[in-house]
Amino acid sequence: MYDTILVPIDGSDSMQPVVEDAAELAAERDAAVSLLYVVDERAFLTLADERVDEVYEELRSQGEAALTEAAETMAEYGVDAATELRRGDPAEEILAFAEEIDAALISMGTHARFEDNILGSVSRSVVVQSKIPVLATPIERR
Repeated sequence: MYDTILVPIDGSDSMQPVVEDAAELAAERDAAVSLLYVVDERAFLTLADERVDEVYEELRSQGEAALTEAAETMAEYGVDAATELRRGDPAEEILAFAEEIDAALISMGTHARFEDNILGSVSRSVVVQSKIPVLATPIERR
């Protein structure tokens, strides 16, 4: 059970406890972990076309740094994590990647309370649409 865990990250400092919890769970279960960072294409909707590549490169760079940091945290727990960076709608990419790697669990943080019923929340979309269990850990708003 939970032999493959997907951990989507957004690069915020508040994700650290989520990464640590997933690392602990993976270490206990000897599970494979894949870390995923999605450059949200909605960030480009209001940009002039000539700025899209520049902004994408900056966001991609931030994503790579976040993945490296999360992988280092995983290594502290003895977990060797694979990393993946994608571009698109975060919820769609999380669900697609979970299917591609045959994940048994998605472990992610959430900035929203589900009782708030916030439309558009990535974690809410993943929880509602996922065919596999989702561990949605509330994280502090910063």
